[in-house]
Amino acid sequence: MLHWFRPGYSEKMRKSKVTRKTKETKIQIELNLDGYGTTEIDTGLPFFDHMLNSFATHGLLDLKIKASGDLEVDDHHLVEDVGITLGEAIKKALLEKENVSRFGHVIIPHDESLATCAIDLGGRSYLVFDCGFSQSEVGGMSTQLVEHFLLSLVTNANININIKVEGENDHHKIEVVFKALGMAIDRAIQIDERRKGVPSTKGSL
Repeated sequence: MLHWFRPGYSEKMRKSKVTRKTKETKIQIELNLDGYGTTEIDTGLPFFDHMLNSFATHGLLDLKIKASGDLEVDDHHLVEDVGITLGEAIKKALLEKENVSRFGHVIIPHDESLATCAIDLGGRSYLVFDCGFSQSEVGGMSTQLVEHFLLSLVTNANININIKVEGENDHHKIEVVFKALGMAIDRAIQIDERRKGVPSTKGSL
């Protein structure tokens, strides 16, 4: 039986705080996996903020992000480092991964766009990203950085993400990626009381 522990799950609060500071960026993230989708996000890139808000809102993750960086150069360092730090925050908040469902998948639309997203929390970092863009940027953010953000996230969270998107409008395609990502993570992190220990035949993740 799956349990969504948001009404008062206190046995093991799956929260984390992670800070990353380099010569190029400063990132501060607070994450609660058992949240309600409450967000407070400021990266200096409004379109990126919108995508991260969609991710957390639809994943029912409480997420605070305060980020600054060398945007006068370009958006690469900032987006990459947010991905790194968010990945670290997810990994830290997952604790020992005991009793988690481990796998999560969704298929969701956003107007003409359709995303299929599957996630495995099994400790193996891997990304499959099947989504092409017709524009070089949307909302001031490079479309190339969508895949790079996800790669940075999976590498540091030690998770496997497989995403395929069909559609015409690049804004819609990017937004449905972030929505599907949040919803798939929400399903993968749920506690299944039937499980004893971690969900692996190896006995560890």
